Amino acid sequence: MLHSTTEIEVRYAETDQMGIVHHSNYIVWCELGRTHLIKQLGFTYTELEESGIVSPVINVDLHYRIAVRYGETPTLYTWIESYDGVRVIYGYSIKNEKGELCADGTSSHVCVKQDTFRPISIKKHLPEWHQVYEKHKKQA
Repeated sequence: MLHSTTEIEVRYAETDQMGIVHHSNYIVWCELGRTHLIKQLGFTYTELEESGIVSPVINVDLHYRIAVRYGETPTLYTWIESYDGVRVIYGYSIKNEKGELCADGTSSHVCVKQDTFRPISIKKHLPEWHQVYEKHKKQA
């Protein structure tokens, strides 16, 4: 199973009045990690969109465990939690500099035709992605 590793430099604008990273920013960070993972696998969202296919988020599940604050540099780990040829679930964990788990969770995605927004089979329409995702998904 392949992991993408992304260091996050917490910006002041990402924090609330208490100096803690606002919960919505973790989802933005997950998108960054997902983009890095996809690039590491040899693909880009741009190429996907140019082929008339987009990959919307259909579910996000995050658990916040330890607050991240301005000035810290947490590390985001991203991987393919599961893949079935149609749906992809990405896994995430965010750890602080001490290695403590700050947040973890998943996001679920499908691929759809951009013009109709109807779901498609990744296995059928994106065989290169399918092969790579099968190879790198988390094994049970």
